[in-house]
Amino acid sequence: MSEIVDNNPLDLTGTRISVQKPEVRYDVQGEMPDEERVRIAMRSFVKDFGAHSAIYMESCIHCGMCAEACHYYVQTGDPKYTPIWKLELFKQAYKREAGPFAFVYRLFDLKSAVTAQQLQQWQELIYDSCTMCGRCTMICPMGIDIAALVSQARHAMFEAGLVPHELWAVAERAEREGSPLGATASTFADRCEWMADEHEVEVPVDKERADVLVTISSIEIMKYPNTIADFAKVLNHMGVDWTFRTDGYEATNFGLLSGNAAWQKDMSMKMIKAAIACGAKTLILPECGHAYGALRWQGANLYGKPLPFEVLHISEYLARGIKEGKIRLRQWPESVTFHDPCQVSRRGGATAAPREVMRALGVKLTEMGEPGLNWCCGGGGGVVTIHRADELRYKTFELKMKQVEATKAEHLVSSCSNCRQTFDDGQAHFQWDKTMESLLEIVAANLINT
Repeated sequence: MSEIVDNNPLDLTGTRISVQKPEVRYDVQGEMPDEERVRIAMRSFVKDFGAHSAIYMESCIHCGMCAEACHYYVQTGDPKYTPIWKLELFKQAYKREAGPFAFVYRLFDLKSAVTAQQLQQWQELIYDSCTMCGRCTMICPMGIDIAALVSQARHAMFEAGLVPHELWAVAERAEREGSPLGATASTFADRCEWMADEHEVEVPVDKERADVLVTISSIEIMKYPNTIADFAKVLNHMGVDWTFRTDGYEATNFGLLSGNAAWQKDMSMKMIKAAIACGAKTLILPECGHAYGALRWQGANLYGKPLPFEVLHISEYLARGIKEGKIRLRQWPESVTFHDPCQVSRRGGATAAPREVMRALGVKLTEMGEPGLNWCCGGGGGVVTIHRADELRYKTFELKMKQVEATKAEHLVSSCSNCRQTFDDGQAHFQWDKTMESLLEIVAANLINT
């Protein structure tokens, strides 16, 4: 691997930022005494404690197996990055405030009261150094869903006003403007018109009725706009009755990543309402990992009842189209390795679908270990937005680079634009010779049109 020639990161649109190395800091939102932040955090912790959380808190046998599954621990050797240790403050709050023997723990001070300083220190552990990739969850012999507990713990941190500033800012902008990157409805409509003209393809927007509603992520709109045309090429090829909707196009959900459950619901409900409004039978999520988890697996809970339509990641939809004979592809017998997006594959279960697509393309696939378990890119969970985490993120990215290079594949493919952004940043940082390619883009380029 090449030496680093430029330490400055890329922003979410791919522009290199000229900045000084950030000082160690802890970010806060709002004006309130430390005691109030602690009180709010404890109240939120207790509110979120349910049967599943309680079982997880009581089940850890301190075996340490999760450590070797975490890219942060493996690359640093620092025990504070052990996944289960990231939940120690959560456990401390549980034992003292909500557990079956909470009275005893308080009476004899067996677990100390959580302090504001601990909450500040915890900020790095559950935001800067956790992508919620789920490798620790997969390896835990007791079945503890550590990634889900970290996500749950972020709820309390958000309510206490203890979120890394950059992550809070994009989440707040998404709530206020409808998009974390300024990809407003009018901007998106303009991009659709631009892509339709440039690629000479029909891109339906705001159809009153459609069988399929397609959604997209901010990164794709602003940095990879060809995705709009790729969607159109594939769906038009299939003869599908589909549409984008400017009242429910944004799949990115920084409410989920920041820990604000209300903002998470707001973003999901826009897509849900848009799908219902046009009578869609299927909602397609784009190449965006956390968007898949937010709507596919949490959408019904937020809606309050089963969703009246099917939710599929684009890789699943492509695999189905191939199986049903609606997508006809030329052979693309290239040497390929595939990066599994954590939230789509390991956390979401859509591991087989992209491989079915690649099989139809005739690629020569070399896996990075067991499918679904390859190393995280290091940018998920909102980490890529947090500048102070850059140095640690690049260190963990080296692990991913080695894994990719070991395959000796000529092409690196994935189905997550957030991973793609992280790889683009890592490629520029290390002057690496690998560029991540989009599965949807490859399919669109190899359609057999009759």
